[in-house]
Amino acid sequence: MATVLSVSGSPSATSRTARLLRHLDARLVAQGHTVVPLDVRTLPAEALLGADFGHPAIVRATELFAQADGVVIGTPVYKAAYSGLLKSLLDLLPQYALSGKTVLPLATGGSTAHVLAIDYALRPVLSSMAPKHIVQGWFVLDRHIAVGADGEVTLEPGTGESLGQIVDQFSDALVGHYSHVLAAAS
Repeated sequence: MATVLSVSGSPSATSRTARLLRHLDARLVAQGHTVVPLDVRTLPAEALLGADFGHPAIVRATELFAQADGVVIGTPVYKAAYSGLLKSLLDLLPQYALSGKTVLPLATGGSTAHVLAIDYALRPVLSSMAPKHIVQGWFVLDRHIAVGADGEVTLEPGTGESLGQIVDQFSDALVGHYSHVLAAAS
């Protein structure tokens, strides 16, 4: 099946955003996809803030985007926008880093006041990077994500079902795109 790059734009090591992404990664793996996680916070700050395009970690991150068929972008919402950490990485990627890719934008936050951050802040930036398709994004309230002592994520029932449908739509779009790419290569 397809290769998915799952990108967490959270600066926190105990991030609900990153844990939610890893939870969703498991669903995509169960559907036959290969998932490659990328926590932007693990990239060197000096490379991100200094716009060091040649830094090996930035070069590797750029390669991961190039190799992916689809990209899941997850971010916490701060002050009605996606994280500055995520922005610093997106700024270092080539202009058309998402060209031909299917993209699923996800956001987490503490208030429904931030629900539009995906459509008004994140989607325009992702669109500028020329993806083939951006599926419907999804916002999850922090309080709907429970993290157990073992790190296992449990979602509130309504949230889990809705998010599962969004991930399945992303998977379906990937399968359609991947089948088309394979047919074209034959």
